[in-house]
Amino acid sequence: MKKILTLIVCLAATMATYAQTEVIAHRGFHATKNSEHNSLSSLANAQEAGFYGSECDINETADGVLVSIHGPKHGEYTVQQTDYATLRAKKLKNGEIMPTFEEYLIQAKKNTNTKLIIEIKSHDTPERETRVVKNILKMVKRFKLKKDVEYIAFSKHVCDELVAYGPKGIQIAYLNGNMTPAECKAQGYTGIDYNLKVMKQHPEWIKQSHDLGLTVNVWTVNNPEDIKWCIDNKVDYITTDNPLEVNRQLGK
Repeated sequence: MKKILTLIVCLAATMATYAQTEVIAHRGFHATKNSEHNSLSSLANAQEAGFYGSECDINETADGVLVSIHGPKHGEYTVQQTDYATLRAKKLKNGEIMPTFEEYLIQAKKNTNTKLIIEIKSHDTPERETRVVKNILKMVKRFKLKKDVEYIAFSKHVCDELVAYGPKGIQIAYLNGNMTPAECKAQGYTGIDYNLKVMKQHPEWIKQSHDLGLTVNVWTVNNPEDIKWCIDNKVDYITTDNPLEVNRQLGK
């Protein structure tokens, strides 16, 4: 009897690992309190709300400063081709100043219960992407946040460089949607993070990923019916601009 009970407990724990869908606020929790995408307030709002994660987009300016902005444009300026001072002078729509990555890490450090999901944007050359990856890893290490951040990228080169230079236990999910879970596993990634349309075309990838020990994130899921589909299919994370609706459906 004792062995049977132990087996039941272990099976329940295994099922729970993949049954607990979590919320990632897309570009932070910006749909509240006069906030804006990728702003410091959007991260602070996500932390206050207690979401699992808050996503941010990291670009490098023409003079090598890492900034949190979706890009490729900030107003009339192309982010990666414009110097930091020029970009900084143009405020976000809510009046906040465009934050640097360092400022984002300072805010992240204030409440590490909400993980910072760092999307490293694609850049114009592999060499530049490698530099950006190394500088991001260096800054995360300096702030002692290695266990409190996760990485995502559309660029396979960026993901491969994260595998090559990242610390043990680094979490890396590929965004582009053109690799199978087995291919991602073979590259050393720890998860897939695919668009909802891709996942609906390949729902079998959810189980395949879990069988391989990979996590499954789906973006950007805002419609209540699509949110329900993700929860019913037991994805690990839902990246959304509508995090309160996800929490409502999760019963939180």
